[in-house]
Amino acid sequence: MGRTHPTYRDQLAAIEDDWRLFRRVLRRQDKPRFDRLFVYARDHADAAGNLNPADPLAPVWMAIAIEQERRIAELEDQVESLSDT
Repeated sequence: MGRTHPTYRDQLAAIEDDWRLFRRVLRRQDKPRFDRLFVYARDHADAAGNLNPADPLAPVWMAIAIEQERRIAELEDQVESLSDT
């Protein structure tokens, strides 16, 4: 029998667990922001699972970057539409 590897979602849960102490000492207003970053990572877990990365944290950073880029683009569109009026 071959070895079984944990799924990326399992690895992501372990990463989030590793960061639990960091989260615990964050300021109250920063905890929802921290949690949102892991939502981003979970939202892109299917893509990360296909990658089968040597460093499971690398797709977390990429997922965060993609989602932040998306949010920046949305905000830029909103600013542009406000400046057109």
